Amino acid sequence: MLLRAVWILALVFAVGAGAGTEIDHEFSGHLNAESRWFPEAGAHVGQRSHASGFVAAPELYLEDAEGRSLTLAPFFRYDNADSRRTHADLRQAYLLLFGGIGEGEWELRVGVDQVFWGVTESQHLVDIVNQVDFVEHPAGEAKLGQPMVYLTWSSEWGVMEILGLPYHRARTFPGRAGRLRLPLVVEAEHVEYESAAKERHVDLAARYSHSFGLLDMGVSAFSGTSREPALKLLLDSSGTPALGQYYAQIRQFGLDAQLTVGSWLFKLEAIQRAGARNLSGREEDYVASVFGGEYTFYSVFGSAADLSLLGEWNYDGRGRNATPSRSPNTLENDLFFAARLAFNDVQSSEIVASMLGDVDRSTRALAVALERRIADQWSANLEAIYLLNIDQAEIHYETRRDSFIDLSLVYSF
Repeated sequence: MLLRAVWILALVFAVGAGAGTEIDHEFSGHLNAESRWFPEAGAHVGQRSHASGFVAAPELYLEDAEGRSLTLAPFFRYDNADSRRTHADLRQAYLLLFGGIGEGEWELRVGVDQVFWGVTESQHLVDIVNQVDFVEHPAGEAKLGQPMVYLTWSSEWGVMEILGLPYHRARTFPGRAGRLRLPLVVEAEHVEYESAAKERHVDLAARYSHSFGLLDMGVSAFSGTSREPALKLLLDSSGTPALGQYYAQIRQFGLDAQLTVGSWLFKLEAIQRAGARNLSGREEDYVASVFGGEYTFYSVFGSAADLSLLGEWNYDGRGRNATPSRSPNTLENDLFFAARLAFNDVQSSEIVASMLGDVDRSTRALAVALERRIADQWSANLEAIYLLNIDQAEIHYETRRDSFIDLSLVYSF
């Protein structure tokens, strides 16, 4: 379906541009060589202590004389340890049209794109448009491309976004030999939907955002197929216990806000969701929120560097029946602390250290990430995640041996 959409968009763009029309183009992207090391042996047979691979993420941008554009951004990863982590995706493939209405402007994107909503650091509750690509990273920050019709209208009174989402994509999970996986393998072939239309149910989403002086605020709504699956116990083709995915029809209302007061940033994300399944597989309506603040010390010790300190509290009304939004925590009552040191040098050097801990359980995780450009087109990223402890009550308990160090060498073009 995604490849067919690319051909259709390319044809529409070519016809719209017309014969003889000059088309500007830009080709960019990045290539990564990556290596990930796990100091401890895995909890399951076949899990390796070392994994290596590469990422190719090119991007082609075409624009005609009228300003209409076509963006294509495929993604491919190869991983030598987990066949599930070797995967391809179309992150972006959309046609962009725009125009004016009175004192406002409209923008229409048709195709496959990625949309980000949210302001907090530890998780993004209101960010519901794109599906999580969990094989990329346990934090759930990477997203799959989402087919959509995306209309934006902006004026002095704010920005209105309306999205029609005609196709649902199932979440990716590590395979049997993958690290950072659940005790049972989540089978990619066993995906069920509450809707009779299955993955072709048309979902709807909308968001209004505006700035009120020092306050930036957005309210959003979503109705359709959940991006978060309920996991059901089953037997795979060999008779081995496994997990299948079930996607319910949900309704979500969200609020995100950021208040700037001098060097302070106060952040909030909150949702009310109905129709979702909890960890026990039962339908349960609930509210969840993330609230915190960030303070920045500028030009620390007279240097060009800036130091930011962050703290956030994650709450989920389902308590211990909350579904896992990231590994290893379910984030039902968790505290997040972080420090970010931006050197503001020509190498764009940055260090981020963070800790995530459950208030009610003994689960604790530390993370350190370093980024630095080492040449004009080359940069290096180093990340270390140390799982201090995983409470036995956590669904991710068997990831307690999966602390890792990840080194990535990136070539940008």
